[in-house]
Amino acid sequence: MTRRLASIAALAMLLSLSAIATDQSWKRHVSNQESGKVNPYANQPNAIAAGARLFADHCARCHGDDALGSGKHPSLRTAEVQSASDGELFWILRNGFLRRGMPSWSSVPEASRWQLIAYVKSLGISAEDHSNDGKRDAEK
Repeated sequence: MTRRLASIAALAMLLSLSAIATDQSWKRHVSNQESGKVNPYANQPNAIAAGARLFADHCARCHGDDALGSGKHPSLRTAEVQSASDGELFWILRNGFLRRGMPSWSSVPEASRWQLIAYVKSLGISAEDHSNDGKRDAEK
């Protein structure tokens, strides 16, 4: 009986995670060339630290100090975000996604945007997610 309860709990968790997945429709606008860009600062401790400072200054207000999101602001620690290519993340930082409230950060220097991506990727996937406070946005 315990094994069955564990299976049910695992299924419920998977359904819950898929229900709060972020809107990835912006990716269709990213060219293959842009998507293939590689972060020149990936996995560099100094770049990750610089990215953490940028995140605190520019991103935490919406995505939370822990990047888990809140309300209508998505978590950056989902499998969808963490599996996005460096180039895709760079594209959204440059162009934004205003339909979902994500502004363009094109005024932030390119090197700083790459550092920010290095930081976000360093966070990894979290099973915890506060975006939508457990509720689906009607637009999703």
